Amino acid sequence: MSRSKRLPTAAVLSVPLAVTGALAALGLHVRRNMGARPSELRRIASASPNAVDGLFANTEPGLPRAKASARMILNMLVGRRSGGGAPATVPLAPLRTPAEPAGLAVTWLGHAGVLLEIDGRRVLVDPVWSEYASPVPRFGPRRLHPPVAPLSELGSPDLVVLSHDHYDHLDRPTVTALARDTSAVFVGPLGVGAHLRSWGIPGHRVVERDWEGVVTVAGLELTCLETRHFSGRGLRRNTTLWAAWKVAGPRHTTYLGGDTGATRAHARTGAAHGPFDLTVLPIGAYSDLWPDIHADPEQAVAAHRELGGRVLLPIHWATFTLGFHPWDEPAERARKAAADQDVVLALPRPGQRIDLTGVTTVDDARAAVPTEPWWPTAR
Repeated sequence: MSRSKRLPTAAVLSVPLAVTGALAALGLHVRRNMGARPSELRRIASASPNAVDGLFANTEPGLPRAKASARMILNMLVGRRSGGGAPATVPLAPLRTPAEPAGLAVTWLGHAGVLLEIDGRRVLVDPVWSEYASPVPRFGPRRLHPPVAPLSELGSPDLVVLSHDHYDHLDRPTVTALARDTSAVFVGPLGVGAHLRSWGIPGHRVVERDWEGVVTVAGLELTCLETRHFSGRGLRRNTTLWAAWKVAGPRHTTYLGGDTGATRAHARTGAAHGPFDLTVLPIGAYSDLWPDIHADPEQAVAAHRELGGRVLLPIHWATFTLGFHPWDEPAERARKAAADQDVVLALPRPGQRIDLTGVTTVDDARAAVPTEPWWPTAR
């Protein structure tokens, strides 16, 4: 057989080989994004009183859930779009990071990301700089706005605090870049540290705690606190713990809520650890399909009061579409609930810094925070 007749066969054979290679590379990429091996997560969970047979659980029973149907999902999708789909452009504020951290200041970075300045330290919370909140490239929830600035412009955080391991809170490219380019210590609930170590972050820079566990890092005392949610980066849920965090310096105390549904744990936390100069609580991605894992805006305002908070910063909205409600509904409902309950609600644009240093009264707080809605300008 001539060489010219053999070439088409080789070319044809190269196609499935290339496809197989690409699929194998994609599989390795996805598997790496998922983090620690199940055996390692089971080993860590085995020492916790909050886990059984390697799985963590909420201390309160689940709430009744609406039964999903195709018609119900279609109506919810249509309602989300007709009630206010995401705008073409989400207005961002220019990022401003002072050379020296303030006594107490906070910058909302979008979704659940926050840059906290507390008693001269910088704490970066749940940073996600990737375009998609997913283990698969170009698939899953996509950002509605770009990051507020390059990661390098945040300054050098002393701590990176993580609430749990979902992809919209724990982003491998972001945390590995921070590990490479800064000297920050990473603090998270049980099991999250195993993901970080699997990505090459040195063990001496990783701290894990169970609920009510305490650690002091960079002069700040951090307490891991119970909240109501779930975890998991693969098909199996609850292989790692989820948590809120109390971050306390010599003069100021903040509550970082992560993800949570309504829970009696907020009242217990307020009684044992409050009051708080600032609470950071999620208000978005709620649904009757999951009533106990994401608080709605009214529940978030109620939790702020139970915690004994002075200023409430609402998060977990505006960046990723994770629920069925209109894009700006969480903020509108939070405004009304805060007004009804006389709560100081901060409403910054993503990237906007709020300086709360010296705020000691409710009147001081109202004067220090942005309270007017900015989202109508995005329409």
